[in-house]
Amino acid sequence: MTDGWLLARALRTPDSILTLDAEGWTALIATARAEQMIGTLAHRLDGLRVPQTAARLLADARASAAQGRVAALWEAEAARRAMAPIGVPVVLLKGTAFVAADLKAGQGRSIGDLDILVPRDRIDAVEAALISAGWEWVKPDPYDDAYYRRWMHELPPLIHRERDRMIDVHHTILPLTARITPDAAGLLAWSVEVEPGVRILSPNDMLVHAGAHLFADGDLAGGMRNLWDIHCLVDQFGTIGLAERAAHHGLAREVVRALRLSAALYGEGARLNPADHLYLRRLTARDGWGRATRPFTRLGFYVRSHWLRMPPAMLAKHLWTKWRGGHRGGGV
Repeated sequence: MTDGWLLARALRTPDSILTLDAEGWTALIATARAEQMIGTLAHRLDGLRVPQTAARLLADARASAAQGRVAALWEAEAARRAMAPIGVPVVLLKGTAFVAADLKAGQGRSIGDLDILVPRDRIDAVEAALISAGWEWVKPDPYDDAYYRRWMHELPPLIHRERDRMIDVHHTILPLTARITPDAAGLLAWSVEVEPGVRILSPNDMLVHAGAHLFADGDLAGGMRNLWDIHCLVDQFGTIGLAERAAHHGLAREVVRALRLSAALYGEGARLNPADHLYLRRLTARDGWGRATRPFTRLGFYVRSHWLRMPPAMLAKHLWTKWRGGHRGGGV
């Protein structure tokens, strides 16, 4: 076993690593790094007897995750300070939310950008407040800027000019072009305060968001990490009321699939349908060096992600515009 299932087994049953040989350890560490789960793996294996080289790598990963946690919480505080004068609380999403609330899903988790959710009718005020506090645009291309503002679920990404840290300001959790329209106002209304001026989504809405991100928007990149988030959230909070909440947001099918695949990878298994096996094939597509494999499967899910985000005519126009911009040296 040298694909993502090796990592899944180690997270599900940490004692399983005791039988690994050198090749197995190489595959496990490489896959965990590629999936941005090395800190999570290090947390799960803490206290077990592992080879000396692996022990050093895992210790470094735990230290790096702890440092990342501090940096993420500072970015959240910086955003809170910037938005406090306009009376908009910071509603944290994804990894920063997990560590701010000290959730199981945050233990050892890799955290990249700061993702926040704000009311759509306050988006202009939030944008101005963040720019005044030192954030600036990452995407200067006029087409990209206009596309984000008209069709996406977030502002164009911003980066702080001094700290070099990015913030993604969402006003909902799926692109406006998507076929599903979650209740963004409901996400905010049901959010939970973790400290003054800082909130997180309710547990059920965090699960809905994770399911939406995986199966109604993206190409499953980072999917093993997101399914681990789901596994931890279910383990900590259960699923009471989740079906109703997912249906309310129009994401019942996506959430059910997320629960099945999370259980298949990290739980005690689940009854899968034929399509689920294709998703698992994509999610676990790594070789013994952590490199991406199964290119046609990956390509299929990449095409699917764009198909979900916008109608065919709009997709064709968007891809043509991006292709032309790339060949002319503009756009991304």
